[in-house]
Amino acid sequence: MRYKILVWGCQMNERDGEIAAGLMEEAGFTPANDEIEADVLVLLTCCVREKAENKVYGKLGELQKLKKKNPELIIAVGGCMMQQPGVAEKVRQLAPHVDVIFGTHNLHQLPELLRRVRELRQPVVAIWAQEGEVIEGLPARRAGGSKALVNISFGCNNFCSYCIVPYVRGRERSRNPESILSEIRRLVDEGVIEVTLLGQNVNSYGRDLGAGINFVSLLEQVNSIPGLERIRFLTSHPRDFNPDLVKAMARLEKICEHVHLPVQAGSNRVLERMNRGYTREDYFRLVDSLRAAIPDISITTDLIVGFPGESEGDFAQTLDLVERVQFDNAFTFMFSPRRGTPAADYPEQLPLEVKKERLSRLMEVQNAISRRKNEVFVGKEVEVLAEGHSKTDPEKISGRTRGNKLVIFAAPEDVVGRLVKVHITSAQTFLLKGEYIDALPKTG
Repeated sequence: MRYKILVWGCQMNERDGEIAAGLMEEAGFTPANDEIEADVLVLLTCCVREKAENKVYGKLGELQKLKKKNPELIIAVGGCMMQQPGVAEKVRQLAPHVDVIFGTHNLHQLPELLRRVRELRQPVVAIWAQEGEVIEGLPARRAGGSKALVNISFGCNNFCSYCIVPYVRGRERSRNPESILSEIRRLVDEGVIEVTLLGQNVNSYGRDLGAGINFVSLLEQVNSIPGLERIRFLTSHPRDFNPDLVKAMARLEKICEHVHLPVQAGSNRVLERMNRGYTREDYFRLVDSLRAAIPDISITTDLIVGFPGESEGDFAQTLDLVERVQFDNAFTFMFSPRRGTPAADYPEQLPLEVKKERLSRLMEVQNAISRRKNEVFVGKEVEVLAEGHSKTDPEKISGRTRGNKLVIFAAPEDVVGRLVKVHITSAQTFLLKGEYIDALPKTG
């Protein structure tokens, strides 16, 4: 039987997709080229914003036609969206053609749930109310290439007032460091030279494991793995980004000069209502310390506009913070109320037109900064990990600098998966263009 996996959302969901594929293949399934060819379709959903949920419901509507053409098709829906109270029932009502519904905590049960559907010939709903222990050793099917995602923790303890993640991913659980290191060593043996360590809050890694185990100690061990060239990590919480981590980033040569540091808002009043645990002044001090230790660091962020009760003055402080920090890039969003979070019930919910207008102004400011930041690279040589053919220009290669800048350039096919030198010739808001110079020597 053939399977196809569809993934919405963040890198954590992307990694879940790799594990789901590994589980399927271990159970004897083979990958399908497209949805029409598949015997089993697995949808891994996201619920961080309403738009993501709407895409899933739209897709389920499309799949009803496919199910009518192929009644033997099995459709399984899992991920964060299914973990919310009442959503499984809603899916059963709106999409009775769905055969399996599962949550974030029991992804490892996917093959067994599919077997039950085939044997019982009736829908199966299996959602764990609570997260269990971290399960190590699950198979994964990566797309290949020189980059890999590696979970170091699951869940979140922060409970920001707008965020659904702690409710659908559970409380924070850290993986055993030796399991993480063994996984990375295997990846390097398979040709991986860059890993991204994943957690809802990587900075708090190890707090549940005992004395002496923390994120900095993990980074030191990962940095010592032979053959690994680059280390990235997502996502960092400003409140937990301590001076030891700043020093480690400056000291450990394999850690890339880039940090994604979500600030969310520039107003202390809004930050307090978001339950972020820091002030704008705290954030400025952290940025200053990072740039003092790593002068060429690239800093990106997340920003939310239109939080309940956000005044024009609050929004002006967000614009001011953006101008002062000078982010290399920012992911900007309108506030989306998530049922079950405190902020969804806050008074003074702002009209959609106000949120749209503020988002437009914010993007205009940030895009201008991003363009100026990129223009600095014109005429310089940069190190790029050649990842594959560009999506926008398939005849050329695309890759990223250590500072996470996207670069597009013409080069021989055999450079894919290698670190190369590129001379930057032009800059746009979201990417750089350049001329290939040569490939860097492979390390042992």
